[in-house]
Amino acid sequence: MLYQAYQLQSDLTSPLRLMAQSLSAAFWLPDTESSPLRKLAAACDVFSRMRLTHSRPSYGIASVTVGEREFAITEEVVMKQPFGSLLHFKKTLAADEPEQPKVLLVAPLSGHFATLLRETTRTLLQDHDVYITDWHNARDVSLKHGAFALDDYAEHMIRFIEAIGPGTHVIAVCQPCVAALAATAVMAEDDHPAQPRSLTLMAGPVDCRINPTGVNTLATSKPIDWFEKNLITHVPWPHAGYMRRVYPGFIQLSAFLSMNLDRHKQQYKDMYKFLVEGELDKARTIQVFYDEYLAVNDLPAEFYLETVEKVFQTYDLPRGVLTYKGRTVNCGAIRRTALMTVEGERDDICSIGQTVAAHDLCTGIRPYMKTHHIQTGVGHYGVFSGRKWNQQIYPRVRDMIHSTS
Repeated sequence: MLYQAYQLQSDLTSPLRLMAQSLSAAFWLPDTESSPLRKLAAACDVFSRMRLTHSRPSYGIASVTVGEREFAITEEVVMKQPFGSLLHFKKTLAADEPEQPKVLLVAPLSGHFATLLRETTRTLLQDHDVYITDWHNARDVSLKHGAFALDDYAEHMIRFIEAIGPGTHVIAVCQPCVAALAATAVMAEDDHPAQPRSLTLMAGPVDCRINPTGVNTLATSKPIDWFEKNLITHVPWPHAGYMRRVYPGFIQLSAFLSMNLDRHKQQYKDMYKFLVEGELDKARTIQVFYDEYLAVNDLPAEFYLETVEKVFQTYDLPRGVLTYKGRTVNCGAIRRTALMTVEGERDDICSIGQTVAAHDLCTGIRPYMKTHHIQTGVGHYGVFSGRKWNQQIYPRVRDMIHSTS
């Protein structure tokens, strides 16, 4: 009933938000500062934006600058599966341009779409041939396609790497770091010709026993049965995934919002203030962020529950008991893949020590092929977006990738 109640509330308030959007456009007076109508228009605009969406936003990457030249970007679906697609940001380089390393950017499946990594993608495109795991909304996937669990996530990664081909570099952001390690280990143990050339793990929960955060404490505060009983629900009609069991994205978003509720309230107050005062660029920055942040993606129930249990409760990977299709995952089998880990000093979701733990697991990788970087002054999202990502973290990731290509 949880999803049905949410859907009813959304359907009932949708006309009000559409009306507010229309009134905002009708009352907007750009040349009259602080007029009553302008304040009303700003209030309507803010109210109309306080809603969730369930469709993937556009990546909006039309071009990229390589050296002193600008190249157009076209999105190309290389492989499409029911739960996710391999998306290629294709650019055609001139004959005199050197070939760029192929990078698979592995996005988290944690309540948001892969477009949350838009800035990460745009930055990587300067020096790399970039692909991304474009996960679909589970509420739009018919029951006929079956379940999607942690094994399926890792299998999708392996298939995507195969499709890109040998020499691929993998960058996993946050949640998929465990699956990325598992997929790389399986490919290494099989001596797969397309096993990654390098693996970069960014702010990921490899070993949540280390410096537990509020997120880790919450995950261990209840038995897995509680999560299944209270957080899993069925997709309502008329969505394509009708009756599929999911962990709704709106619940995940509510948890994220509650962690920094005062900050989000202040952002909306600032948005209103900037609109009234005519500082439209500042208002637009906040609008763009929340247009993305409030686009939610439902998770398949099997994937969510296995992730909570195996990653956050029983720590299967660092304990050496994680399995992939019945096989025990052996990170020590990884030998030819360079490993880099990145952590943020102020990360309150994945704390310092949880990601670098991958180095201890990957005993087969020689020390000179391992790199670790702690970025001072950034939280979770600052690891893969923002000024310090662009100016301090990315150059190190780029240099590691190019040195191993």
